[in-house]
Amino acid sequence: MEGGWLVSWCVGHLAGLAEPAAYDPRYDKWRREDLPILPENWRFTIGRYKREQFDVLRTLLRREDVSEVVNACDAGREGELIFRTAYHLAGCTKPVKRLWISSMEDSAIREGFANLRPGSDYDGLHQAALCRQKADWLVGINATRLFSVLYGRTLNIGRVMSPTLALIVQREAEIAAFEPVPFYTVELTCGGMTLTGERISGKEDAAAIAAACGGGTAILQTVERREKYEKSLALYDLTTLQRDANRALGYTAQQTLDYLQALYEKKLCTYPRTDSRYLTDDMEGTVPALVSAAAVIRGLDAPGDVLALIFWCPNGAQPYKITI
Repeated sequence: MEGGWLVSWCVGHLAGLAEPAAYDPRYDKWRREDLPILPENWRFTIGRYKREQFDVLRTLLRREDVSEVVNACDAGREGELIFRTAYHLAGCTKPVKRLWISSMEDSAIREGFANLRPGSDYDGLHQAALCRQKADWLVGINATRLFSVLYGRTLNIGRVMSPTLALIVQREAEIAAFEPVPFYTVELTCGGMTLTGERISGKEDAAAIAAACGGGTAILQTVERREKYEKSLALYDLTTLQRDANRALGYTAQQTLDYLQALYEKKLCTYPRTDSRYLTDDMEGTVPALVSAAAVIRGLDAPGDVLALIFWCPNGAQPYKITI
């Protein structure tokens, strides 16, 4: 406890929707005649290895000296669901305020606490998350059992997993059915410069053009010079980093996420579970110190060692360069 605040955590989803057998023991066996399973009153269960932490939260929520609760879970749909599930299962009815921040910088946290919002402002977000969770349960439980019984083997079906798998299968089929088509181009060598013509489907046509140009004079008709702009490289998002980590280091996607989470908890990287490739505005001032720390870790603080890193402003404007 510090400054009047009691701080604890949910360690992910402390509770989830109960398995079918919790509604009726006969659902413990997979039978087609029992489908579909459609709970009227949904039940939740505490995770197998999370009971101890839930008991800690419940004790804190029921303390007489606790007058209100601040939901500081992730600023998003899932964060809202995680908090409210634990809150309701603990039987808590105390007023709720919402800390809505997307940055772990001290300044952002202070600003967030200075501008707490009523928890009821996010009721719709909680309902959306709960709807998604129930949809996953209904599709996963019923479809998995149905197809497994029909085909005599376990076939996992999911609201997200099955369409994704279908896309992969479709793409593999397209690759397998692909038939390469040969094409030909005519190349002219002029004063150390090679010019390539358009693709031509017929070899005879390409040969005729090449023969007609042999020994002739090439006339340059127009010259055009244009400025070309390329977007600055963005920072890593989770998917891109997982891909590169697998290719370069052999890490699995889960390993990369675990390492990122460990770094995130030490404030050495930004929030890992995101597709954002930009830093928040309030982090701009911390970049030089992070670069210096990275240089020391990489052994680039010796005389003569220079580390030039390019970072980009959150709004995608001009990049700035930091040299160590």
